[in-house]
Amino acid sequence: MTDDEDEPVAEPETDGGVADADVYASESEGREYRESVYTPVDDDSLEEAPATSEYPKSDGGGGFRIADLPKVPKVSHIVGPSAIMLGASLGSGETMFWPTIVAEGSWGLYWAFWVGVITQFFINTELQRWAIATGESIFQGFNRLNRIWPLFFLVFGFFQIGWPGWAATGSEVFAAWTGIVPRADWYLIGVVSMVVIWLSYQAGPLVYNVIERAQIALMLLAVFIGIVLMFTLNTFGEFANLPAGAVNFGALPSDADFDIATFLGGLAYAGAGGYTNLSQGVWAREKGYGMGAYQGRIKNPLRGSGETESQDGSYTFEPTDTNMKRWRAWWKVTQREHFLTFVVGVIVVATIVMSIAAQYAGGGEFGGSGVAMWLDTIIPGLGGGISAWLLYALLFIALFSTQYAQIEVFVRNSADIVYQKIGRSRGWDMSYIFLGLLTVFTLWGMAIIGFQVAQPWIILVIGAAAAGVMMWPYNALTIILNTTRMPEHTQPGWARILAMWWATAFFGFFSILLIGETLVTRFGLDAFGTTVTVMGSAPGGYALWLFALAVQIYTMYRSARAKIDASGTVEDADEASGFLA
Repeated sequence: MTDDEDEPVAEPETDGGVADADVYASESEGREYRESVYTPVDDDSLEEAPATSEYPKSDGGGGFRIADLPKVPKVSHIVGPSAIMLGASLGSGETMFWPTIVAEGSWGLYWAFWVGVITQFFINTELQRWAIATGESIFQGFNRLNRIWPLFFLVFGFFQIGWPGWAATGSEVFAAWTGIVPRADWYLIGVVSMVVIWLSYQAGPLVYNVIERAQIALMLLAVFIGIVLMFTLNTFGEFANLPAGAVNFGALPSDADFDIATFLGGLAYAGAGGYTNLSQGVWAREKGYGMGAYQGRIKNPLRGSGETESQDGSYTFEPTDTNMKRWRAWWKVTQREHFLTFVVGVIVVATIVMSIAAQYAGGGEFGGSGVAMWLDTIIPGLGGGISAWLLYALLFIALFSTQYAQIEVFVRNSADIVYQKIGRSRGWDMSYIFLGLLTVFTLWGMAIIGFQVAQPWIILVIGAAAAGVMMWPYNALTIILNTTRMPEHTQPGWARILAMWWATAFFGFFSILLIGETLVTRFGLDAFGTTVTVMGSAPGGYALWLFALAVQIYTMYRSARAKIDASGTVEDADEASGFLA
């Protein structure tokens, strides 16, 4: 087929008088997104957006240049950001936290898993909204609200994934699986795995493309093994428990048996969680979604990858009929990509692995330790053979893929923050910031693993709890940013605003429980005790609940007020809205 044959011919016009060929990318244009897209523009030649209701509010944080919203490719052309996030999820919630929670407490908590996944669908796509509309990362958006927020998330991100828990746990699994070293000497494999990850990042000139391909390959392999295990272990009978657990809303174990840190980690990792979710918008920008196509990608300076691509721009589009329809189409294709890749993938893989845990370890007590459950109970109970071998392989691939992605998450997010805060004004090259942080972070991980600073599961629980607490403020900030700073036609619709209010309350509730428990158990401050039912909390616990209520009211008021004030300020704004706008 020639290039000319790829171009649309005599496309009919849509109801608004705009031809489909003006909205949707041709097959050849769409295929370019598979390698990620960058469309260089001369910022000096672009008009700066005026301070009117048709454009985002700059609030002194730097203006936006006006450019056309790019044409919209098919879902199959833009699969990538959500696939990376799915790979990042495999070794946390899918194979460790939720299987352990179900094994210890039965399927009665399954409701929290799927509610958590659907909640993260709304969170993640809202995190993408700012990048698609402006080409900026979510950290640049948060910086427009208050300059402290990017640094806050940088610190919490380090607490979440600064310790290489997945590499450590994966190495313990690999040692038990292969016997190449004694299980107690897992750290030797951990150090080697960090070196392998660093080297693999040098496999191509565009860092994002390397990560995407590696994660898609690991993800597909893990999914295939999981499906095979479902048949070889015959866990279909466990699925009969799904309906009751799925509708068991609000059911929680008694306070005596309720490990809030593990449960909050499970909620955060019902998907990716924490600092990882914040990468969704950055990956969307690197892939070239929407206005992100005008932002440069991070190149590997060790590969002699040519001229640096500009990453300094902030963009917006004029609300013409064509751009309105392109926005609506971009939003539709973005949601499809995330739902079909991430949501479906997470639910399918995690449910299969939960069924294995429930059948072979149900009713056991593992102290919340997924590692102990798999390595000391389930796999020995299989008596060897192909099923045990496949289960070892699945666990190792899942944990390795998560560590692989988490290094990318921390380095990419942190490089963006460092560049925006310090590097841009000093003329630093983003590619060198990324490479420097990658190297330092890898060496740090090797040192932590080599000196065995903490046991693998303890590292994972601490990181997961930090992820859950972090999600509370950034859920609130995201919906405030997307309503108060965006024009009417790119704002979220009321259904999504309600979903983000729910997300803020959901993670706020469990964060307060964790904060209260930590103050009591770690610091002996019994006055800050909190309870699941709220009533019966200590005086300081009530103060924590009042603080959570104040955050919720503030979030709801700011976003609702902005949504109402923006109504009717952009002509034909409905042209840009669609399902779950």
